[in-house]
Amino acid sequence: MIRVYVCSCFGVTEKQVKEHAAAGACTPRQIASASKAGTDCGSCVRHIQALLGRGGCPRRELLDQGMPALAPETADLSEAA
Repeated sequence: MIRVYVCSCFGVTEKQVKEHAAAGACTPRQIASASKAGTDCGSCVRHIQALLGRGGCPRRELLDQGMPALAPETADLSEAA
């Protein structure tokens, strides 16, 4: 089996990035949160962007429809202070 490394700093492969994307990671930042890829030297971020492409992100689809991508806050933050 040939492993194609996306992030040599942390040993993250294309397969791992695609698995994280299939699990719901839509952005390089979300890939970084899941795998650390892109958090050291940053040279792999463009490759990660290319692997993610423009499709299949539910939040991106919401934005394209003009809807908010984030759920509204349900808790009153002033009560927590």
